[in-house]
Amino acid sequence: MEEKVGELWHKLITRLAQDHYPQAAVHLTELNNTLGILFRALGGDGGLRVETAEATHHYARRGLLQRIAGSSTRIELAWRDEHALRLPEVIDLFPHQSLNRDLYFWLAALASGDQGGVEPWLVKNQRLARETLERYPGMAGRYQRLLKAHLSQRPDPARLKQDEAAQEIAVRQALIDPGEVSRLPPAGHAPWPVPLWLHPSPPGMCQGASDSAEPENASAGDAKALSDERSRRGERTEMPEADRGLVTIRMENILSWGEFAKVDRGAEENEDLDQAMDAAEQMERFNVTRDGKSVASKLRFDLDLPSDACDDEVLSEGLLLPEWDWKRQLMQEAHCRAITLQAADAQPIELPVRLNQIAKRLRAQFQQLMPARVWRRGQADGSEIDLDAYLRFSAERASGHLTNADNLYRDLRTGARDLSCLLLADLSLSTDSWIDNHHRVIDVIRDSLYLFSESLSATGDRFALYGFSSRKRDPLRFHQIKSFDEPYSSRTRGRIQAIKPGYYTRMGAAVRYAHQLLNRQPAQRRLLLLVSDGKPNDLDKYEGRYGVEDTRHAIHEVRKAGIQPFCVTIDERGNDYLPYLFGSGGYVVICKPQELPRKLPLLYARLTRE
Repeated sequence: MEEKVGELWHKLITRLAQDHYPQAAVHLTELNNTLGILFRALGGDGGLRVETAEATHHYARRGLLQRIAGSSTRIELAWRDEHALRLPEVIDLFPHQSLNRDLYFWLAALASGDQGGVEPWLVKNQRLARETLERYPGMAGRYQRLLKAHLSQRPDPARLKQDEAAQEIAVRQALIDPGEVSRLPPAGHAPWPVPLWLHPSPPGMCQGASDSAEPENASAGDAKALSDERSRRGERTEMPEADRGLVTIRMENILSWGEFAKVDRGAEENEDLDQAMDAAEQMERFNVTRDGKSVASKLRFDLDLPSDACDDEVLSEGLLLPEWDWKRQLMQEAHCRAITLQAADAQPIELPVRLNQIAKRLRAQFQQLMPARVWRRGQADGSEIDLDAYLRFSAERASGHLTNADNLYRDLRTGARDLSCLLLADLSLSTDSWIDNHHRVIDVIRDSLYLFSESLSATGDRFALYGFSSRKRDPLRFHQIKSFDEPYSSRTRGRIQAIKPGYYTRMGAAVRYAHQLLNRQPAQRRLLLLVSDGKPNDLDKYEGRYGVEDTRHAIHEVRKAGIQPFCVTIDERGNDYLPYLFGSGGYVVICKPQELPRKLPLLYARLTRE
């Protein structure tokens, strides 16, 4: 009975203390792509992705009901760091959906002017608001609607203590007329949060921790994930002793969920794990430790390079490549080493039977891309006399001019497309993942290479096939499947069949290697076609923004050399970062990976149509 009454009381107080409007909620996932486009269009850093912000504690005075209910202690505010623009996962501050949606657009516009410098919170947000309204007058109406709704929700200065009232009045003045307030009067509590501004002190993300919230010994079927996508801070702590004799209950050993979370949970029941997940969703910070104990199952994978006896044949021992350091804004010369490999045990094979029908259809379509047969006039020899040339020759002879009887023939010949294409396939470890019950990503890439080669062999275009993966900056493994000088044959198909998942994706180095190969081609048009399943990454600092910036710099180098780069990806989140790397028209996202083999040749036809 007491539990039932307590439960009803808790629901009542929580409902009365509620200051949000769930029925009018707008989720970031609904506007993610649109906000990213807006942020970059307004001048925001193109290398930043849009991600969810974590809820953080605020220390403003709360109402009586909120204190009784223990609610409204945390709030999600927007900010940007060197990796992402972080926006609330859900905005339900206002009773109308249109206002909550407007707030997302206003925050994206406000953050587009933030260059990440150190500046007092009050001054910075007033400056950003003023500059946004001056640069984009169309935002004024949206801001005024948000301002009116927000001011009606803020604490009434008449009901606050004198020092807090002065502080609240200053915040209101800064919101109404940005730039007029230089500092806040001191008060016993922090001012009530301003969701129309960026975070006053964004939480720093934990660096250098490699712990995972998933136990390394858990089987794939038992793994669980948090139901939201908020980022959370991690902090390493020591493992408490589990057994200290007969009497073990000591006050210093009673740890709350906010203080400690045991990652190795192999001995616990499912219902305990469910309770842990519920508690973890409410946590802002995780304290992580290791106790070295093992459980029933383990996850094993080998990231070492294969032995020389089992590895592919090395064709070239080392090509040194530069790499762009975006933080220091300098090119690091001879920073990466690339080796060229080729499958040593690949046996010549015929095209898989399952692909015969579609390959036949593609070859018929691509034969139409071959230049038409045309008459070449003024030839030294040929199948027919060139009447125009012969009449000119006869007329000059009749007028007394001495001319040579050369180039009096014409011949019917096939034209040639002055074009070279290098297809570069991502063979990283992620290509070993399954896309359905029967196919892995690497299987889809393999079929794509088959059909791409069959199609281009019908046009006569010069093309090369390479794959790449990396393990830090030494070495970049560059797998030669077909060079420009090799004909497409059963041996090429054997090498395609031999490709397998490798290591990581140091994309910038791979693009620079492909750049050097294409530079040696005399063709007037040169195309670099990159097939990938994810973002640039590696074991070292190449993860995140560093890898994205290096790849972007490499793409710019390729374009300056007159080479056309184009990316085909099956990464569902490709729209978040590929516009920054390749431009709005330099990539395509294949939503269904199974369609890649069929669509890749058709994309090539579209790109090379004259």
